[in-house]
Amino acid sequence: MTGKVRTRYAPSPTGKMHVGNLRSALYEFLIAKHAGGDFMLRIEDTDQERFVEGATDIIYRTLEQAGITHDEGPGKDGGFGPYIQSERMKTGIYMEHAKALVEKGEAYYCFCDKARLDSLKTEVVEGKEVMMYDKHCLSLPKEEVEAKLASGVPYVIRQNIPKEGTTTFHDELYGDITVENAELDDMILIKSDGYPTYNFANVVDDHTMHITHVVRGNEYLSSAPKYQRLYDAFGWESPVYIHLPLITDENHKKLSKRSGHASFEELLEQGFLPEAVVNFIALLGWSPEENREIFSLADLIHEFDYHRISKSPAVFDMVKLKWMNGEYLKAMEFEPFYEMAKPYLKACIEKGYDGKKIAAMVKTRIEVLPDIAGHIDFFEEMPEYDCSMYSHKKMKSTPETSLEVLKEILPVLEAQEDYSNDALYAELSQYVARKGCKNGVVMWPIRTAVSGKQMTPGGATELMEILGKEESLIRIRAAVAKLEAEVS
Repeated sequence: MTGKVRTRYAPSPTGKMHVGNLRSALYEFLIAKHAGGDFMLRIEDTDQERFVEGATDIIYRTLEQAGITHDEGPGKDGGFGPYIQSERMKTGIYMEHAKALVEKGEAYYCFCDKARLDSLKTEVVEGKEVMMYDKHCLSLPKEEVEAKLASGVPYVIRQNIPKEGTTTFHDELYGDITVENAELDDMILIKSDGYPTYNFANVVDDHTMHITHVVRGNEYLSSAPKYQRLYDAFGWESPVYIHLPLITDENHKKLSKRSGHASFEELLEQGFLPEAVVNFIALLGWSPEENREIFSLADLIHEFDYHRISKSPAVFDMVKLKWMNGEYLKAMEFEPFYEMAKPYLKACIEKGYDGKKIAAMVKTRIEVLPDIAGHIDFFEEMPEYDCSMYSHKKMKSTPETSLEVLKEILPVLEAQEDYSNDALYAELSQYVARKGCKNGVVMWPIRTAVSGKQMTPGGATELMEILGKEESLIRIRAAVAKLEAEVS
């Protein structure tokens, strides 16, 4: 296929954007931008039964948040509009093309009612039981067809697929695929309500909008022969087909909406950054030439080669996504990070603690924003904890030695006026030198005393600087009392 690369993302507004849908949109976008081509957005809303109010807005919002900008589409006319199928239908484009196929003998009017269709035998195709239409209406005399149309008998228009021979189409990943025509049903092109079916409108729009590359999940491989037969029936050049691998969960089961991370919206609600999610999704089935995993959208545009897409199922590894999100948080400028972290710091800020200092401590220690809560909850309220936390083999600390340290250091900290991190650290370092022990022997029990936790986002003096003198001393005195009760 020669000429400018033109790709499209053509979602149906039926709910939240599934990860698989977003991957298709991203790959279509990257293929076009990598080749200096155009990326189009087309809304396929002809299936009125599945239409969900507000779902179109979700599509627009998701693509915007993901940074996937279309060159043409609703609101951006590139000369191939309208870009919403229900609006395109009003132009008569689908009925016009369906009737053209009828004239060529590649399609026909079908007047069968529900009772007759229900009586037809089913056949097993690819392990599934499906009803195969018996071409009953194909043999109706022309005069009878015209009479039924004139009298308003309800009808559909079906594709006329021969029962003999084979159909072959080419996929960039799977190569040439050939199927027996006997396995293909005469699918409906125009429904009884006058609306085109998804499959038919999809082909007509892709051709009339000059789409060169079609990217979709490999669950559509079984439908591709029918699309190919439509291209052949019209005498059109078919686009480049790229069928993407399945996305599974960690248990190698198909990613389910019940998993809680199947949609872009859900991932953002869980505290993931849009850039990290896009980076992660780009690697669900595609691998770059070099061994790296962090890519900006600009990097992806530069590097993306669809020939490096795998046929093997891609695993949605939540552990990897969290790691990747953490890398993005670490690399983020502090001020925008602080603005995003503020809602999670609200309780600490309301208590008068320095939110910016707390944010700076947790920035490199979290993977998603909600992780902040588990790192800073002790600032809001001292937790209940066991005295065994004062034991540390490496530091050679025990509840007994910790009690000794805390009782000795308490007067020093009571006399200390400057509770900045540097001043506190200098004072405690002098105590360590006088005592002739390792830093940890002193810092470990103090940090435990002021936090009640084994793991904290900062060291003892960093925590005391934020807590301030009064609160720090209250907590250390309480720790002394707790240890005295334990070891007595």
